[in-house]
Amino acid sequence: MAKNEFQPSWYEGDLPEKSFRSILKWGDPKGFKHPNKRLFKLMKETFSLDDEHFRHPYEMGMEKVPENLPCRLDQRHVEALRAIVGADNLFTDVYRRLGVAYGKTMLDAMRLRKGIIENIPDLVLHPRHRADLRAVVDYCDANEIPVYVYGGGSSVSRGVEATKGGVTLDMRVHLNKVIAFDEKNQTITVEAGMSGPELERQLRNAPELLKASRAYTCGHLPQSFEYSAVGGWVTTRGSGQNSTYYGNAADMVIAQDYVCPAADIRTGEFPAAANGPDIDQIMMGSEGTFGVLYSATLRFRKYMPENTRRYSYIFPNWEEAKEAAREILQGEFGNPSVFRLSDPEESDVALKLYGVEGTVLDTLIQLRGFKKGERCLMLGTADGEAGFSRHVARMIRKICKRHGAMSTTGLVQRKWEHGRFRDPYMREDLQDYGIMMDTLECSVNWSNLEAVHTGVREFCHSRPNTICMTHMSHFYPQGCNLYFIFIAKIDRIDEYLAYQSGILDNIQKYGATMSHHHGIGKSFAPWLEGDVGPEAIALFRAIRKHLDPKGIMNPGGTIALDLPDEKRRFMRKPGR
Repeated sequence: MAKNEFQPSWYEGDLPEKSFRSILKWGDPKGFKHPNKRLFKLMKETFSLDDEHFRHPYEMGMEKVPENLPCRLDQRHVEALRAIVGADNLFTDVYRRLGVAYGKTMLDAMRLRKGIIENIPDLVLHPRHRADLRAVVDYCDANEIPVYVYGGGSSVSRGVEATKGGVTLDMRVHLNKVIAFDEKNQTITVEAGMSGPELERQLRNAPELLKASRAYTCGHLPQSFEYSAVGGWVTTRGSGQNSTYYGNAADMVIAQDYVCPAADIRTGEFPAAANGPDIDQIMMGSEGTFGVLYSATLRFRKYMPENTRRYSYIFPNWEEAKEAAREILQGEFGNPSVFRLSDPEESDVALKLYGVEGTVLDTLIQLRGFKKGERCLMLGTADGEAGFSRHVARMIRKICKRHGAMSTTGLVQRKWEHGRFRDPYMREDLQDYGIMMDTLECSVNWSNLEAVHTGVREFCHSRPNTICMTHMSHFYPQGCNLYFIFIAKIDRIDEYLAYQSGILDNIQKYGATMSHHHGIGKSFAPWLEGDVGPEAIALFRAIRKHLDPKGIMNPGGTIALDLPDEKRRFMRKPGR
């Protein structure tokens, strides 16, 4: 950086105690990642901003959360629930109630910056064991008190928002243990509040912690990994960044234990069964509307980082890159682990973000004729047994070369890995100066990929001076996901919601699903019936009616089960 080149004073101070900012902060309270000088320059150019704009941040959410919203539950209910969980595990302070009501959507961050408190529970409970869950659910069912469940707090779909008040069960505090470990079956049973990092710590240190013969992994590493919980993975059907090899959360689940108002649902630990419809699959994705997930039994795999093969390639254009990705997934030689393909707009930003722009490698890329605005970056890893990972990497290289790609070595992949869980930390920096960065994602097949990619991006760019980066990061022989990252100069909630709604309209209009791995929650519920059809919604409701007759579990529109008709949107074309 030139000696006198301006850089904003990105905030790195302590988070004021019990402040709005301490709730909106992504990840580690002491963790920060700031836009580098090239990304900062792009922001200024795109939004026609000068250095002066970045001298004075605003709406930073430093104010203390006011304690001015009393619990609305009758005192007899408070005392009864306190008797169940213990005095140390029931809370009525607004700060704690707000902390479990909001997730990590941009809407959540905007409301917190503006000091908006809404849709919070009346009580926060820390259940200590399964018996507490059963007793709390029974009491709330008998008294028709809404029940919400909070895990890691990384929801980006308003999945935990307590729109009807009631109680929120914070699973992180006590329900975070290993229940069983079976090395012969390669399964581990954990309570739903266990965090992703703790699960991986247990498995990777299995010889010391679990008396195993070697190290293992679940291979589930979402971008929210640092602050996500197993229960959230399962109930939203989440995906990790290595899903193309290890599978999605739904692929890892072998058994579950739910506490529902009308019954307990426990499934058997078998690798497969032909016992009618799969109850595990029915319960996964229910997002707390059928009952509370107490525990999940997960498959795990051998942890062999010494066999990881890293690669990255630059393609001359989007068409060649897409075809290479499809051929790799349909090649039947084995799947890569991490596998990401960025479109031209994202590729140019990625090369800035990963520190490639301005280097010798960047010069070589340009000398080889890979043009800005056209080139596409693919990166990833091959994992597994040594011969397998070597073969997969070799076949990927062969296909990429056939489509005109240039190897950019494993260096770019390592750069991505270094920031894989930390890129979202930049959201706070940008939003301090009125720049919004958010994401939406969907699932497509190879046949409609381009229609969705083109149509959604056209809408995103219909708003002037907007960045819309897109990548694929979860792949199948039949298609992939499309992940849209949009950056815009927006600081008004109504403007943001209108823009987000338009993107969702176009995702559905062009034939994609409303979510690949973020879940539906309350944010995307208005579009769900247009996606899956009224018969499917009716079936979901029938299951809920059986398991939760009074509708106390996560009410307020989650997965469209009790969504008012006036809030439904139908954008799917006839003959979908």
